[in-house]
Amino acid sequence: MKAVGLKPEVEYLQELLRAARAGEQVVPPEFALDGKTAVLLQQVRERATIWARELALPTKRDEEWRFTDLSGLMAVRFQAPLPVEVQELALAPLVLPEAACRVVLVNGVYAPHLSTVTGLPSGTLVGNLAQLPEKYRERLEVYLAKHPSNNEVFAAVNTAGLTDAAVVWLPKNTKIETPIHLLFLSIAAEASVISQPRCLVVAEAGSSATLIEYYSTLESLGCPGSSSGTYFANAVTEIWLEDNAEIVHVRVQREASEAFHIGKTAIAQARNSRYTGYAVCLGAVLSRHNWEVLQTGEGTTTTLNGLSALAGSQLADTHSAIFLNHPYGTCRQLHKCIVNDSARAVFNGKILVPKPAQMTDAAQLSRNLLLSPKARVDTKPQLEITADNVKCSHGATVSQLDAEEIFYLQSRGLSREMSCNLLIDAFATEIIQQIPVKSLQKMLSRCVACRQID
Repeated sequence: MKAVGLKPEVEYLQELLRAARAGEQVVPPEFALDGKTAVLLQQVRERATIWARELALPTKRDEEWRFTDLSGLMAVRFQAPLPVEVQELALAPLVLPEAACRVVLVNGVYAPHLSTVTGLPSGTLVGNLAQLPEKYRERLEVYLAKHPSNNEVFAAVNTAGLTDAAVVWLPKNTKIETPIHLLFLSIAAEASVISQPRCLVVAEAGSSATLIEYYSTLESLGCPGSSSGTYFANAVTEIWLEDNAEIVHVRVQREASEAFHIGKTAIAQARNSRYTGYAVCLGAVLSRHNWEVLQTGEGTTTTLNGLSALAGSQLADTHSAIFLNHPYGTCRQLHKCIVNDSARAVFNGKILVPKPAQMTDAAQLSRNLLLSPKARVDTKPQLEITADNVKCSHGATVSQLDAEEIFYLQSRGLSREMSCNLLIDAFATEIIQQIPVKSLQKMLSRCVACRQID
């Protein structure tokens, strides 16, 4: 029923919250939460619901959202997803041979029959909340939903609907040599649905691992009869690195062509920790990724590499904020966009260096490639520095394919189409080939090829 006298944004936020809270999703009995963990989650959900009701959906009047129009999202009425059965064979196109561990969540709910976890060191958990050992459950409230979210309403909605999460917990000095694959599938069998994918990573002191966080649907894999319709994946990932921990984190967004995806990735880095992140955006008609890093100790190293490859009428918005709050911090950020047809890419990256962050070394670069006259990029790299003994730089470029480079390749016998696509490949390869999983490199290269010039 429509509430009388409410603004459309307020009414719609209430609908999202109702759908999120209605998602008391069906969890297999062996993975049902009980005891203190269930009580903790209920408290977290209640706090987030109150918090969300005090916020508002962003509009183009808000500076952080002025290039991203949510009217298309607000035109769809979403509901909580019903249980969906997915056959393991359907996942074949997404299997990463290098990954010994795979955790699958379907519409935000753990799918044990699709997940496989083998060969982990003692004390390591790769699974979901219900699988947490007692020693980790006692510490869960220290980490779960504890990142500051800067009044982000979609993060609040996710937390208000939190019923399950993928969890990676690395004990002290544990080294995981093979990548861990976290696969989040969204499927709307009939109605338009909203899901709240959640991920929690705790890397204790001296531990290390490579994580592949992958968002997709069966439709984007080309599976027969697998149309997923319109859906909204509203995701949150929290990553905690304690002293001297190291995480390599690859986030791939490959949602269905008519889907909406909004994600928040929050990282906290303690002393001498190292975080290397890759965010690849390929799918969804509208997507937004908020990437936030908080350096909580000195000597930390942060590397963020982003790639958006867009076509058609897609809009992809990436906002990042890196807070270098302590001395001797290092930060490197490279964000690239390939934009074809009438698609639009947005990038706003902030590196904040307050007075205590002396001897900081930070560099940020945004590079963008437009492939058609109607393609558009809005880019704004930012440095905010109050420390006086630092080495910091930033820059941005927006360009088309170089005519001289195309001519050179054509003079070597290549067609114009092949010449253009070779240059596009080279532009994307700088990001893709740094990803330390060969099968994923090949998968992403094929996806980028779909955005090339015909």
